[in-house]
Amino acid sequence: MATNPGKTTDKRPAKASGAARSQRNWRHPLRSWANSHRDSARLALRRMAHAPFSTLMIVLVMSIVLALPMGLAVLIDQVEQLGVDWQRAAQLSVYLEDEVDAAGAAELQQQIEARPDVAATELLDRELALVEFQQHSGLGDALQQLAYNPLPNLILVTPHSIEGGAAALQPLRDQLARLPGVDEVQIDLLWVERLTAILKMLERFTAGLATLLIIALLLVMANTIRLAIESRREEILVVKLVGGTDAFVRRPFLYLGLYYGALAGVLAWLLVLAGLYWLNLTVEQVAALYQSDFALAGMPVSDGVMLVAGGMLLGLAGAWLAVGRHIREIEPQ
Repeated sequence: MATNPGKTTDKRPAKASGAARSQRNWRHPLRSWANSHRDSARLALRRMAHAPFSTLMIVLVMSIVLALPMGLAVLIDQVEQLGVDWQRAAQLSVYLEDEVDAAGAAELQQQIEARPDVAATELLDRELALVEFQQHSGLGDALQQLAYNPLPNLILVTPHSIEGGAAALQPLRDQLARLPGVDEVQIDLLWVERLTAILKMLERFTAGLATLLIIALLLVMANTIRLAIESRREEILVVKLVGGTDAFVRRPFLYLGLYYGALAGVLAWLLVLAGLYWLNLTVEQVAALYQSDFALAGMPVSDGVMLVAGGMLLGLAGAWLAVGRHIREIEPQ
């Protein structure tokens, strides 16, 4: 077949467009960076697998440090919530004078219930109260010898709002105490406020303890990574001799701290759950003695996730503290 001598055929591949070259150049360093991190992560896992006993000891220490403040915080939060529930059910006890009969007590109850700052009232008749006391106290025969009923009529008053605690209920208490036929008014809230004050003190104690334990955890992690660096000093020198940067050498140790923190966070989560379950067995028995169904609800999932994330962050921070200085000190002569 004849060919046209004036027409040439160029079989060289066409040059890529500028956009394609830019995309290829952009992907190459990103792929190298991802491969480097993947290799560093695998190297850190291999180092942990080659020293299982030391890995277990480090993870156990870190998990105990993480579990103690978190367990206290969860326990205090649940007991505080119980105090809030009790506080919502707070009432004022209005004791009537002995001269007030049943009709007068009922009239006084209606007068109190008509107030705009009162949600509900309940009248406890003195005669019914004496009968119940005789049945449950075991002193029935002795009480029958009394010439009169020593128990007063009682009106339980539930306020519309208890925001502000006992101090906010003080005006209502003073107004009820001035009513004719009222002997004394008590606010059944003071012990709840005392419990709240104790819990706040425990919260501050837990915060201080957590701060000290976090510092101890950072020191433990920094010392662990420092020992790992010293055990691989010759390897690091060789890597730097062939052109390895500090960032390249540093990366596996940072992943090591991250793995330690993740494992410690998961184990601490399990320790807190086990501790709350074990403690709940006694809590339910004590609550049953007070005719209460209170029980520890366990650890919320959000707190567990935060615990694992915090462990990873502390592990990474402790590794960074050790690696940043010691890697720079190892230089080939």
